[in-house]
Amino acid sequence: MRHLRRFGAFWWDFVIGDDWRLALGGGIALAATGFFANRGAAAWWITPLVVVALLVGTLARAKPPAR
Repeated sequence: MRHLRRFGAFWWDFVIGDDWRLALGGGIALAATGFFANRGAAAWWITPLVVVALLVGTLARAKPPAR
């Protein structure tokens, strides 16, 4: 059981890491891309667009407040 717990803890830390918002946003982006691609739409652009938006949001949160 200890090995299973350590294995789960590794994957949690690897996927979630420091910011759960990035993991959730990436998962939603991949799900949306798959959803629209299965319906015949050209959905390749969804994931890169969401990743750029997540990066901008992360940088905005990390920026120190203006004086």
